[in-house]
Amino acid sequence: MANWNAVTIPDAPPPKGPYSPAVRAGPFVFVSGQVPRDPVTGELGGDDVATQTRVTLSNVQRLIEQAGAKLSDVVSVTVYLANVDDWGAMNEVYKEFFTSPFPTRTAMGVELRDILVEINAIAYVGGVA
Repeated sequence: MANWNAVTIPDAPPPKGPYSPAVRAGPFVFVSGQVPRDPVTGELGGDDVATQTRVTLSNVQRLIEQAGAKLSDVVSVTVYLANVDDWGAMNEVYKEFFTSPFPTRTAMGVELRDILVEINAIAYVGGVA
């Protein structure tokens, strides 16, 4: 038996692959790469990077909260962009979700299928480090 718990969004379809959307392991929550799809309908949210970033970060937020944490508990974020030139637009939306002190972050350009952004996160919910 695993010493961690899978976290899902109620009423959302299961992931298309063999992974958990998020995992709570001790004082940490690990959120798998989230994409700009509505978790219930599966519809793609927007056709520009700003809109897709907002939908994606909303999905991250839902999973973080489902695990009993909040965005201010996030300590690390990885952002994957289909076009590195979209960094500025993504960054403006990112600042709507995260405030100082900001989590660590890595952003990189990658090939993504039919989406412009994917984001994963790690939250620490074990109290003051």
